[in-house]
Amino acid sequence: MTKRNIVVVGTQWGDEGKGKIVDLLTDRVAAVVRFQGGHNAGHTLVIDGKKTVLHLIPSGILREHVECFIGNGVVLAPDALEKEVTQLESTGLKVKSRLKISDACPLILDYHVALDVAREVARGNKPIGTTGRGIGPAYEDKVARRGLRAGDLRNMDSFKVKLAETLAYHNYMIEHYYQAEPVSFDDLWEKCQRYSALVVPMLADIPNLIDLYNRDGKNLMFEGAQGTLLDIDQGTYPYVTSSNTTAGGAASGAGIGPTQLDYVLGITKAYATRVGGGPFPTELVYDCASDVGDEVGKILGTRGREFGATTGRQRRCGWFDAVALRRSAQINGLSGMCLTKLDVMDTLEEIKICVSYSQNGNTLLLPPSSADEYETCLPNFITMPGWNTSTVGTASWDDLPEAAQNYIRFLEKEVGVSVSILSTGPDRAETLVLNDPFA
Repeated sequence: MTKRNIVVVGTQWGDEGKGKIVDLLTDRVAAVVRFQGGHNAGHTLVIDGKKTVLHLIPSGILREHVECFIGNGVVLAPDALEKEVTQLESTGLKVKSRLKISDACPLILDYHVALDVAREVARGNKPIGTTGRGIGPAYEDKVARRGLRAGDLRNMDSFKVKLAETLAYHNYMIEHYYQAEPVSFDDLWEKCQRYSALVVPMLADIPNLIDLYNRDGKNLMFEGAQGTLLDIDQGTYPYVTSSNTTAGGAASGAGIGPTQLDYVLGITKAYATRVGGGPFPTELVYDCASDVGDEVGKILGTRGREFGATTGRQRRCGWFDAVALRRSAQINGLSGMCLTKLDVMDTLEEIKICVSYSQNGNTLLLPPSSADEYETCLPNFITMPGWNTSTVGTASWDDLPEAAQNYIRFLEKEVGVSVSILSTGPDRAETLVLNDPFA
């Protein structure tokens, strides 16, 4: 078997189940590399019935032989890292000795969080729907070239000067524009000294480590967060995240040449969900708090446990959107798909699939580029019969109900990508590999 570098990306609006699949496939990799996003992502892993939720540390951490790298494309919240490391090590896992962090990771600090929250409040009834964890402001500082990076924690004298300058800049906006409480320098400086002790021993030259692993013929996995339709350039702008969530982001966010990426696995939920604001043409509106709305939306949300692993927010649920998936397949160059949560639809009598949009008398097979244009699109559905029997833990393709097989084959045809892996339940063991990405 030859060396393989595999990229795992979400193909929808996130929450597709990437963590489980990364964990599943890491039995054959030397390292997992996280290449974008921050601790606004939540990857839920279930192994032998035990649930672990990761926000920042790569999903390979539960495999004791696997190294975990955090690439330069990730914005690093030291307080979140500290909490996650402590929780994992309390279970007996060795984390600090296996986790390596890029010197170039931008840091998320208290003023980024304060800005994020203040902006969402200022937007009133039209929020972006951020997690309020400072992700966007940290990426802004990176692009504006005023951000503090993980490597800066090596020299705390210099760090203190930079911190004072940057905090003064942001506090002016927080206090005078948003009319919010400024961030205390003394409190933040005390935290940063603690962060230095945690982070500096784990700093490493990630591009060089990747290169060394490649030269040794070792398999690597590159793990994304969020989903393709939340990409800052390719997603439903402005209702997007602040980083490049597509496969191309793996090259820039980890420091590997694109010609060294061998396989792109797109994680795809068998229906669709979205958290926060933004267009969602196939949505089946249901509010769990009031128990009011579409009955199928309620079934998907309840059976699928559609609440954010990071924030606990209710996810909006809807039918599978093949129009959006065609775009994801294009811009990621998908080699194969992993279809997750098929079992959530086991009780449905019939299932709908959006195959095109209608917009101002025109039929669209690919989605528009902006949220404003999305608002004018209406979904066109085809209806297929449900299978009305359990698919949980199905051990082989032939054991799947015929209606479920037909549903999967129809999705493959509409998107133009084969299903390589089928997830038939939340546990690591409840997975059917149809076409091994490492083969």
